[in-house]
Amino acid sequence: MAYAVFKTGGKQYRVQAGDQIDVEKLVADVDSEISFDEVLLVNDGSTTKVGAPVVEGATVKAKVVDQFRGKKGIAFKFKRRKGYHKTKGYRRHLTKLEIVSVA
Repeated sequence: MAYAVFKTGGKQYRVQAGDQIDVEKLVADVDSEISFDEVLLVNDGSTTKVGAPVVEGATVKAKVVDQFRGKKGIAFKFKRRKGYHKTKGYRRHLTKLEIVSVA
Protein backbone atom coordinates (compact mmCIF):
# COMPACT_ATOMS: atom_id res chain seq x y z
CA MET A 1 0.00 0.00 0.00
CA ALA A 2 1.37 3.42 -0.97
CA TYR A 3 1.84 5.96 1.78
CA ALA A 4 3.28 9.44 2.18
CA VAL A 5 4.46 11.83 4.89
CA PHE A 6 3.32 15.42 4.41
CA LYS A 7 3.48 18.61 6.44
CA THR A 8 0.70 21.04 7.37
CA GLY A 9 0.10 23.29 10.35
CA GLY A 10 3.66 22.77 11.60
CA LYS A 11 3.12 19.02 12.04
CA GLN A 12 3.89 15.95 9.93
CA TYR A 13 1.38 13.21 9.11
CA ARG A 14 1.89 9.71 7.67
CA VAL A 15 -1.13 8.87 5.51
CA GLN A 16 -2.40 6.47 2.88
CA ALA A 17 -5.53 6.53 0.73
CA GLY A 18 -8.71 6.16 2.80
CA ASP A 19 -7.27 7.52 6.08
CA GLN A 20 -9.14 10.14 8.11
CA ILE A 21 -7.02 12.62 10.08
CA ASP A 22 -7.55 15.76 12.14
CA VAL A 23 -5.25 18.68 11.25
CA GLU A 24 -4.98 22.31 12.33
CA LYS A 25 -7.75 24.43 10.81
CA LEU A 26 -7.53 24.93 7.04
CA VAL A 27 -9.42 27.61 5.14
CA ALA A 28 -11.63 25.35 3.00
CA ASP A 29 -15.30 24.51 2.63
CA VAL A 30 -16.76 21.16 3.72
CA ASP A 31 -16.86 18.61 0.84
CA SER A 32 -14.18 20.53 -1.11
CA GLU A 33 -10.95 18.94 -2.35
CA ILE A 34 -7.59 20.19 -1.14
CA SER A 35 -4.07 19.15 -2.18
CA PHE A 36 -0.80 19.29 -0.27
CA ASP A 37 2.46 19.85 -2.16
CA GLU A 38 4.77 19.80 0.86
CA VAL A 39 5.32 16.01 0.71
CA LEU A 40 8.43 14.90 2.60
CA LEU A 41 8.43 11.15 1.81
CA VAL A 42 6.62 8.83 -0.61
CA ASN A 43 6.56 5.01 -0.57
CA ASP A 44 4.82 3.18 -3.44
CA GLY A 45 5.09 -0.30 -1.92
CA SER A 46 8.52 -1.18 -3.28
CA THR A 47 10.60 2.02 -3.36
CA THR A 48 10.85 4.96 -1.00
CA LYS A 49 11.64 8.51 -2.11
CA VAL A 50 12.82 10.92 0.57
CA GLY A 51 12.71 14.62 -0.28
CA ALA A 52 15.40 17.17 0.36
CA PRO A 53 13.37 18.92 1.72
CA VAL A 54 10.33 17.91 -0.42
CA VAL A 55 9.70 15.24 -3.06
CA GLU A 56 9.36 16.93 -6.47
CA GLY A 57 5.99 16.41 -8.18
CA ALA A 58 4.43 14.51 -5.26
CA THR A 59 1.00 15.54 -3.99
CA VAL A 60 -1.49 14.31 -1.42
CA LYS A 61 -5.14 14.94 -2.29
CA ALA A 62 -7.74 15.09 0.48
CA LYS A 63 -11.44 15.84 0.90
CA VAL A 64 -12.60 18.13 3.73
CA VAL A 65 -15.09 16.15 5.83
CA ASP A 66 -15.72 18.55 8.73
CA GLN A 67 -14.63 21.77 10.47
CA PHE A 68 -14.87 21.49 14.27
CA ARG A 69 -13.33 22.36 17.63
CA GLY A 70 -11.32 19.75 19.48
CA LYS A 71 -11.82 18.63 23.04
CA LYS A 72 -10.96 20.96 25.89
CA GLY A 73 -7.32 21.30 26.93
CA ILE A 74 -5.95 22.99 30.03
CA ALA A 75 -2.85 25.21 30.25
CA PHE A 76 -1.78 25.40 33.92
CA LYS A 77 1.02 27.67 35.16
CA PHE A 78 2.44 27.31 38.65
CA LYS A 79 5.38 28.79 40.55
CA ARG A 80 6.16 27.07 43.80
CA ARG A 81 6.28 29.04 47.07
CA LYS A 82 5.08 32.22 45.34
CA GLY A 83 1.31 31.76 45.64
CA TYR A 84 1.07 31.91 41.85
CA HIS A 85 -1.07 29.58 39.82
CA LYS A 86 -3.10 30.26 36.72
CA THR A 87 -5.45 28.00 34.79
CA LYS A 88 -6.59 28.69 31.24
CA GLY A 89 -8.68 26.39 29.07
CA TYR A 90 -8.71 26.21 25.29
CA ARG A 91 -10.24 24.28 22.40
CA ARG A 92 -8.28 23.93 19.15
CA HIS A 93 -9.95 24.59 15.80
CA LEU A 94 -9.51 21.47 13.67
CA THR A 95 -10.32 20.19 10.19
CA LYS A 96 -11.14 16.52 9.54
CA LEU A 97 -9.69 15.29 6.24
CA GLU A 98 -10.23 12.07 4.30
CA ILE A 99 -7.22 11.18 2.14
CA VAL A 100 -8.30 10.54 -1.47
CA SER A 101 -4.98 9.76 -3.16
CA VAL A 102 -1.21 9.80 -2.80
CA ALA A 103 0.49 10.65 -6.11
